[in-house]
Amino acid sequence: MPGHIKLVKGQADPDPTEFLLPSIDMKRADQQKPYDSKKSVWVADPKTGGYREGILESGDLEDPASKCVVAVGHEKFTHKAAEVGKVNPPKFEKCEDMVNLTFLNDASV
Repeated sequence: MPGHIKLVKGQADPDPTEFLLPSIDMKRADQQKPYDSKKSVWVADPKTGGYREGILESGDLEDPASKCVVAVGHEKFTHKAAEVGKVNPPKFEKCEDMVNLTFLNDASV
C-alpha cells in the first residue's frame, strides 16, 4: 500500500501496479539521457549507501590500481578504478532481464 493513500475500512486495497511497473513515458525519458560508453560511470555514495552516476574525467578503468577522477554534478571525487563501475547504455534502463545488460555490477543490478 503506498504511503500517501489512506486505507478506508470496508474498501478493497488500491491496485499497486502503477507503483511497481515503470510507464512507457518513464522508460522513454530515461533512454534519452546523454551517454558516453567510455566516460559514464557509477560511484558509491557513502551518504546514502547507494550509487551516483558521474562522468569519468581522468584515469584508466582497465587498471584496477589506478586513480580515477569522477565528476558527479558539480563535485569531483577520486576513487580507485576497482570502485568505479561502468554504466549500461540507456536502452537497457529499467530492463526486466539482467541477461540483456552489457555491464553487471552492483549499481546496475
